[in-house]
Amino acid sequence: MTRRFSFFTLAAGLFALSLSSVEARAGSLPTTGYTLEQIISGSPFSPFTVDGTSNPGGEVLTFSNFAYSAPGQSLTPAGINVLPFTLAGPPAETGITLTGGFFAAAGNIADYSIFYTVTAPVGEKITDAHLAFTGDNFGGTGQISVAEKFTDPVTGGLIGNVSASLPGTNVNTVDFSGVQSIRVEKDIILVGGSAGSTVSIIDQGYSSTAVPEPASMALLGIGLSGLFTLRRFLKRTSVA
Repeated sequence: MTRRFSFFTLAAGLFALSLSSVEARAGSLPTTGYTLEQIISGSPFSPFTVDGTSNPGGEVLTFSNFAYSAPGQSLTPAGINVLPFTLAGPPAETGITLTGGFFAAAGNIADYSIFYTVTAPVGEKITDAHLAFTGDNFGGTGQISVAEKFTDPVTGGLIGNVSASLPGTNVNTVDFSGVQSIRVEKDIILVGGSAGSTVSIIDQGYSSTAVPEPASMALLGIGLSGLFTLRRFLKRTSVA
């Protein structure tokens, strides 16, 4: 048991160090964005940051380790643009917008998968994920599902899920226990139905919250201890 604890402690420590180095190397995602192909190839920047501090409570988040899979589909990473996304709160959301021609022809089914990692600054933890998409079934029987799974990059453990759909609601938000980094597995499924179906825009945002520093917690503990001591002293004095 001690050996296992030491292993995960060491892994978490190394991961924290890697997060610091990732933030140091990351370039900022411009308002014009990059293609997913550029991001996956690492040119000009991967990882990159998105600055959401223009919104009160917004943070600078780092995005890295992108991957794409769409067997049998003509849409390549070069046809998908990645733009910075921010949404005023509360809570403020910082993230990315994906734009592209995700499409399924009538009578067909198309499946697109996009993967990436999101990391909050040191001292912050990600606490929710906001998902919204713009799509259409052209008045036919087509269906759209955008589903996401969030896991811990260190342990692989499940953190949460979120999904949006058409028919249904194209906007959804999920809250979860604060984590500094999450691995996102995005699955876009289009059922063409009678007239085809398409998704052109996917907004993905995250909000984070500050984590109390150990020194601050220690000072709080000292302060509370002092108050309890003073209370006992005053109680004794009043009795005497």
